[in-house]
Amino acid sequence: MSHMTAAGQARRLVLQGPSLQHVPRATSVAVASMRDIINEELDVIRGAGTWKSERVITTKQAAEISVAGQAKPVLNFCANNYLGLSSHPDVIAAGRAAYDSHGAGLSSVRFICGTQDIHKELEDKIAKFHGRDDAILYSSCFDANAGIFEVLMKDGDAIISDELNHASIIDGIRLSKAQRHRYRNRDLKDLERLLQETQNARMRLIVTDGVFSMDGNVAPLREICDLADQYKALVFVDESHATGLFGKTGRGTEEYIGLEPGRVDMINSTLGKALGGASGGYTTGPKELIDLLRNRSRPYLFSNSLPPPVVGTASKVFDLLMESSERTEKLVANTHRFRNRMAEAGFTVSGDKDHPICPVMLTDEKLASTFSEHMLERGIFVVGFSYPVVPKGKARIRVQLSAAHSLQNVDLAVDAFIEIGKQLKVIP
Repeated sequence: MSHMTAAGQARRLVLQGPSLQHVPRATSVAVASMRDIINEELDVIRGAGTWKSERVITTKQAAEISVAGQAKPVLNFCANNYLGLSSHPDVIAAGRAAYDSHGAGLSSVRFICGTQDIHKELEDKIAKFHGRDDAILYSSCFDANAGIFEVLMKDGDAIISDELNHASIIDGIRLSKAQRHRYRNRDLKDLERLLQETQNARMRLIVTDGVFSMDGNVAPLREICDLADQYKALVFVDESHATGLFGKTGRGTEEYIGLEPGRVDMINSTLGKALGGASGGYTTGPKELIDLLRNRSRPYLFSNSLPPPVVGTASKVFDLLMESSERTEKLVANTHRFRNRMAEAGFTVSGDKDHPICPVMLTDEKLASTFSEHMLERGIFVVGFSYPVVPKGKARIRVQLSAAHSLQNVDLAVDAFIEIGKQLKVIP
């Protein structure tokens, strides 16, 4: 006769057989307390009108998509698919070819047995595209930003960062033991003040987004580089919302501003936006820096290699970019059409006149959420942005144009904005 307890017998029965069943354990006092604390915070989020619901897309990323719960397809105006290449047939075909030839993944990190010829080929293309010595791939630009500052900037160095830099930059800088300073957004006088105050540092690094993702504003790169030269500092730029789409040939903020390639010392960017939309990021710059990152950068050393299908799609996108600038020209035309019509209607649209990030400023969090829901009912997919993604009192709908949009698509979006704007008394 078995002396096993009833609980033990139940556990044995659950573990037997071809499938395992989940037996929930009794809720502990600690878990119950945690749930109460979390629910209080969730109630605050809901009450403030800043709850972020995720809409489920049931088709591939494109100018027109299907959304769960919507009877008809809708026009997508809130994706980072700036060039419309996320579902380009040549890009998809390149991903499939890499899948067939190099597999689904490497099951390893790069320095052990996770580097393939296609990884090296893509890094060479990235360096050539940006006019730099070398490049290093990461699983995301978030990882690229997490991997560079800790390695490069040590105790005795100083990092001087724009206050509105992306969260991944902020998190990456926190890992470094260097002095950390923030200057007011795009404020050159404040930047110079900090450069003067940190002249005893061994190395100084000015850190900025090329284009600030929430506002569509462009960093004054020429003046930043001039200050860097004057005070013997380095310049780092995150080009996630510029690479492939900004500047005449998509070379980013440097090209848009008119700087010669290489004036910025190091660039981080993403493969997950204009460059195919899948995932992946990179650092490009001096060969010595890239060599150091290959040996010391923790996200590179301890993360699996970028999957071959992602490498294949991104590599094809760089080929397309170096063949033609037709898509960047179309994107500018769409951007101007949207901005001009929205301004004429009375909306406040922030950002640079040539950049496809077009924040429609609404200030009130609940209004932004309500406005976006009405837009979806009209067949336009946009999302209200509120705290903590943007500061309190600066809620907005961030519209993002794509080269995949037709001018008719753009006009339909503006017409919907005008109708709902009048209905909600946002415009006269």
